[in-house]
Amino acid sequence: MIGSFAQAEIKDRVAVDKFINKMVEEHQFEQAELAVIFDSVELQPKIIEAMTRPAEGMPWYKYRKIFMRDSRIQGGVKFWQDNQQSLAKMQQVHGIPAEIIVAILGVETLYGERTGGHRVIDALATLGFDYPKRSKFFLSELENFLILCREEKMNPLEPVGSYAGAMGMPQFMPSSYRHFAADYEGDDKRDIWNNTADAIASVANYFAKHHWQAGKDIAFAVTATGDQYKQALSKGLKPDINAAELRALHVQLPETIADGELLKLLSFEQENGDDLWVGLENFYVITRYNHSPLYALAVFQLSQAVKQQYAIASNE
Repeated sequence: MIGSFAQAEIKDRVAVDKFINKMVEEHQFEQAELAVIFDSVELQPKIIEAMTRPAEGMPWYKYRKIFMRDSRIQGGVKFWQDNQQSLAKMQQVHGIPAEIIVAILGVETLYGERTGGHRVIDALATLGFDYPKRSKFFLSELENFLILCREEKMNPLEPVGSYAGAMGMPQFMPSSYRHFAADYEGDDKRDIWNNTADAIASVANYFAKHHWQAGKDIAFAVTATGDQYKQALSKGLKPDINAAELRALHVQLPETIADGELLKLLSFEQENGDDLWVGLENFYVITRYNHSPLYALAVFQLSQAVKQQYAIASNE
């Protein structure tokens, strides 16, 4: 399924030939085989358009509404109920809360319902050869994708994913798939499209490898008096100011946060004013999945709503 967009052959054949030569020299691919594959690749101009208007460019109050819907919350409860065993196992093995794994899959693909409709090779080639702004990144992902297909014995023209080339229920890019996808049952396959247990194990492995702190908090909503707190609003996502310094700027933090704890103060745009949050190290780990504070807060809030409704359903 390629979609109903206008399609075009790759115009920059010199760049394609250079890429093929690299794959032959560095990874021992067959030149003729790759030439046949790239003759079948079709560029998708609509993908370039989609890349220029990501949802993360929205204000928080609009972005939040995409994910904090009753259908997505109840869908998360059902997904948890249907996959209790693998979620519990991953929480036990890696310390990643079940609700966080559920929320990631809920935000990414509505629990596997929306995994994308573009051939991955078309998406990656379009962005690698026809989107100069990020061509280096996407050509690297195209390289990883071809190696991945060889490793997993997949036909490179078959896998389907998002307009950016992200794949399966957890929407892994090819490099993430190669490094973090996990085989839950031990059947020598890492099927993140159709095997829910593999998808769950893959998300858990991703967070574990990015140093999730088991049992630790993620984020707190906070308030502040005056506007001295604005001094602490800075770029980046890593915790960069300790609690004592924030308290000195009149930010009201929960008493459970020790003075020496490193935090990240974040402001989220509401229709009237802003919401203030502090992110801890685990909040930063969520942003390793998608480098956006909006994304991480949506995952956290969805996880809490699903957890609450799951507990209610379990007690009925």
